[in-house]
Amino acid sequence: MALLELKQITAGYDKNMILRDFSLQVERGQFVSLLGSSGCGKTTTLRLIAGFSQPKAGSVIFDGRDITNVPLHKRNFGFVFQSYALFPHMTVFDNVAFGLKMRKTGREETKRRVLEMLELVDLKGFEKRYPREMSGGQRQRVALARAMVIQPDLMLFDEPLSNLDAKLRVKMRVEIRRIQQELGFTAIYVTHDQEECFAISDQVAIMNQGVIEQMDTPAHIFNAPKTEFIARFVGFENFFDLTRQGGALISAEGKPVAVAADFSGVSGSSFKACIRPEDVKIHPAGEACENAVPGEVLVTTFLGRNVQYNVRTPLGELTVKTEQGTVYSIGSKVQLELSANKIILIDPMTN
Repeated sequence: MALLELKQITAGYDKNMILRDFSLQVERGQFVSLLGSSGCGKTTTLRLIAGFSQPKAGSVIFDGRDITNVPLHKRNFGFVFQSYALFPHMTVFDNVAFGLKMRKTGREETKRRVLEMLELVDLKGFEKRYPREMSGGQRQRVALARAMVIQPDLMLFDEPLSNLDAKLRVKMRVEIRRIQQELGFTAIYVTHDQEECFAISDQVAIMNQGVIEQMDTPAHIFNAPKTEFIARFVGFENFFDLTRQGGALISAEGKPVAVAADFSGVSGSSFKACIRPEDVKIHPAGEACENAVPGEVLVTTFLGRNVQYNVRTPLGELTVKTEQGTVYSIGSKVQLELSANKIILIDPMTN
């Protein structure tokens, strides 16, 4: 049985319903991320789980118990905010100890747990400092320690690294993942950063307009997106239509296109195919290659180690990213090679 389950949730503000008939399951010990652009419903989902708001319909089940109407302070969930939300007039020790004091934990037990937690987040010796005397990364560690010291049943993260610079974000996400694996807590993490999300999660739920379009491991989402929205989200830029004729797939120009994916058990006669720009090879016009597509270079863009080409083809305009080598100028006639094992077919029933 899942530790956390959202069942047929409808939620929003006034007449603006953000989630409709929304469901989610999180297993015990998993690190699950909700990923999507602004307005997709990920923060609304997190607020419902935390108890900051209640759904218009549906239920929130935790460890087999309906907590839909259980108030925030009785859920024993840890929450790490984007803004840290530390008390500026309190020392690091008192900030971390705040939740324990609210639970009337004994003085010696509080001291022991706070010092253990500060050591875990690499802040031993910082007990008497104030937030204003610390860097952004250190303040975020304090917020993390404060959330974890109460030994929560569930940890909730709301874009916790978005205020940090790029280098520190990478370091902090590694720390969060290390601590989660060491302590084994269940976590739900909200972000709009794909790289950050994929780096730390066991499962990723990609949301679009209040719906989870795909929930799976990061590797499976990256390599086998189910919908065009997911494919574009994870870096596919080239899309073209294919039609089933017998056991073959035919392009719009009437040529067969070889794909490694097994589509024999998929219903329907029309498919949307996609391939990443870095998986398309560019050759001089007329050169023999697999799944050859003739084209004309429209734009050449220098990207440092790589060169990007926008190429007009019978399949439509395709984007190619390749290491520097032969440089093709605008107007050059070329041949594109679409590797069969790099072409992804999007299930026509999900689009």
